[in-house]
Amino acid sequence: MELERLIAEYGAWFYVITFVWTFLEGETFVIIAAFLAAQGLIDWPLLLTCAWLGSFSGDQTYFWAGRHFGPRLLRRFPRWRGGVDNALAWLKRYNTWFILSFRFIYGVRNVASFAMGVSGLDWRRFFALNFVAAGFWSASFVGAGFLFGHLFKSMLGNVARDFSIAMLCIFVVMFGGVWLVHRIQKRRLRTPPRGAAPLTTRN
Repeated sequence: MELERLIAEYGAWFYVITFVWTFLEGETFVIIAAFLAAQGLIDWPLLLTCAWLGSFSGDQTYFWAGRHFGPRLLRRFPRWRGGVDNALAWLKRYNTWFILSFRFIYGVRNVASFAMGVSGLDWRRFFALNFVAAGFWSASFVGAGFLFGHLFKSMLGNVARDFSIAMLCIFVVMFGGVWLVHRIQKRRLRTPPRGAAPLTTRN
């Protein structure tokens, strides 16, 4: 299969994309990549390492941004306040356990590390716990994808490899579609409707 040959030839890009994707956020891609690793198309230890370092680096960056620019950014983006307050409430209640598990908590994971930077949490403590948490998160999703990949392989044989490649293609198409719709919506919000009078200010 041509696509399989391309994956084998340019597989190194999977590790780069994994690092970048997990830096931003992206367990879905990690699971699919681990599914491919179970079929022998990419190396799972290297995939795990890239996911671990990407997730760790991303949250360290968000923590740093919260620590140094938190109040300024919250004034500029007040809609972040609700998520930050929610994350701080979790931190106050569960402390260490929250730092170790925030990546798994829907609704606060996107702002949690930023919020912990705002909170004044000691950076050395966050650094150590974040490194452990990123490893656990990466191992969980790489392990899940790898396990399901092997289960499919044991049941479907070589068809599992085609299935994993199809999953990757579907994911790329869906992500591209979501990105395109998002761009169109942003453009529509920026462009005033035809015939609308320009906004004027009164002295």
